[in-house]
Amino acid sequence: MSYQQYGISPQLVERIKLKMKNPAIKEKIKGLVQGLTKADLQNSTKVHQLVRTSAGILNEKLSPTQEQQIVKFVLAQRIDPNNTFHLIKLWGMFR
Repeated sequence: MSYQQYGISPQLVERIKLKMKNPAIKEKIKGLVQGLTKADLQNSTKVHQLVRTSAGILNEKLSPTQEQQIVKFVLAQRIDPNNTFHLIKLWGMFR
């Protein structure tokens, strides 16, 4: 499924991809997501907190609607961070 189906704008994704090329920001985000489990990524409250924290690190101002769209997208993907296939699928979505 495409992130666009959840109302997430391609411009937002491109801005974030560009910012993630900064090594300092990339390391902060890596530290934030290190140790996450499948259960964490299916917990709406935890995902909402991750989205807000990530937006702060990336210096992105997200509206409540944008936050909710991202949370819904993450929950719908049923991501297992320990499953390489899931990670490859996500990588393919955002290349």
